[in-house]
Amino acid sequence: MTLLVSGLTDTGAVRKSNQDAIDWCVDDASNQALLVVADGMGGYQGGEEASRIAVDTVMEVLGPCLSEAEAPDTRERLVQSALDLASERIEARKGEAPDLAKMGTTIVLAWVTGKQALVAHLGDSRCYLVQNQTLQCLTRDDTVVQNMLEDGSIKERDVPNVPFRNVLTRALGASDASATFSEVSLETGDHLLLCSDGLTGALDENAWLQLMSTSDSIQSSVAALVRASLEQGAKDNVSVVLLSTN
Repeated sequence: MTLLVSGLTDTGAVRKSNQDAIDWCVDDASNQALLVVADGMGGYQGGEEASRIAVDTVMEVLGPCLSEAEAPDTRERLVQSALDLASERIEARKGEAPDLAKMGTTIVLAWVTGKQALVAHLGDSRCYLVQNQTLQCLTRDDTVVQNMLEDGSIKERDVPNVPFRNVLTRALGASDASATFSEVSLETGDHLLLCSDGLTGALDENAWLQLMSTSDSIQSSVAALVRASLEQGAKDNVSVVLLSTN
């Protein structure tokens, strides 16, 4: 099974700066891939720096591992060590300048090895599995509003009216960088889609499959998703990284 990846990040229709960061790499044999999306917070400079530190650290630590045959439990430990280092670097940068004191970032990553994908995340950037014309979210938002939904404090229809709906309960740059992990099996023709909340906040999930099914490549699928988000007036930065199995 061959892995193909494409990605795109955009400032969005409202924001003046892009605090998202994305990256990916595929090994020479095209059967291992690493994908990552981060959405920074803490002001213009802080958000940009935090997301870039996170993505660069993950690629620095995990990128060279793609050529190795790591056991599943080893991969999880390697991912967590990369996230711990990224969080430490963000904390160190915060200590250098008072105006960066609130910097931090979400992160979602997928390490795909053959037919298995290890997914890790903190925050509300998401990973979806697209399989047999269905869309399944593989991550749970680390947000106050998600907690409220689960404990019954509010209903789904109330979410748009919650003023602090985007407040995170976990992020890189906080005291605890422990990620939530999950694994999923992939088959030929499946896709993994990683995105920031700029996509989920602007474009209804029901539109995604139609846009992807009418595109002739993963590059055009990514471009169509971002373009549709902008047409819907995306209020946040929009980032998409898409993996296809062939």
